[in-house]
Amino acid sequence: MRSLSRVLLSLAVALALIPTTSYATTKAEFQDAMRRLWSDHVAYTRLFIVAAASGAADKDATAQRLLRNQADIGEAVSQFYGKAAGDKLTALLKDHILIAASIVGAAKAGDNAKVAAENKRWHENATDIAKFLHGANPTNWPEPTLQSALFTHLDQTINEATHQLKGDYAGSMKDYDGAMDHMLMVADILTKGIEAQFPTKFSK
Repeated sequence: MRSLSRVLLSLAVALALIPTTSYATTKAEFQDAMRRLWSDHVAYTRLFIVAAASGAADKDATAQRLLRNQADIGEAVSQFYGKAAGDKLTALLKDHILIAASIVGAAKAGDNAKVAAENKRWHENATDIAKFLHGANPTNWPEPTLQSALFTHLDQTINEATHQLKGDYAGSMKDYDGAMDHMLMVADILTKGIEAQFPTKFSK
């Protein structure tokens, strides 16, 4: 598998310099890159949950790396939908992460009212992400499908954080495994949607 940076670089260069009838990368390479981006989303979320629950010194550094992942996702999308769209998705995803961090902090502090309020805001953000993606690719990304997938991701992350905070580490790791499997499926949905919308961007 080529490194993520190399795939994204080839994608950026090809789309910038080669006519639209050419291609940026193979479908297999693009799927690998998308899976890496979205698996990083789940993996660094996991690392943040563990660090925040234990009060580890690397919590802030992990949060910054997690936020960078959202910018990486936005950059990948911008190669197809433009910089404004990429920036919008990055902003939505960064809100997703910041709200999640707020929920974990509130749960650790035992502030159930704040957890409920932030969880509501989290679901509203997921709805906004689903609407945004559907608007970019309405034929291949049905809004109900995306919203359902994102809500599942939220539920899985809440379960993971809850078990981690309660000291049920085996349960938390099981939640993480499920969240990773689910996010790889989401990555594939997004990949196939882009491939269907931009068939000439890929060699095969």
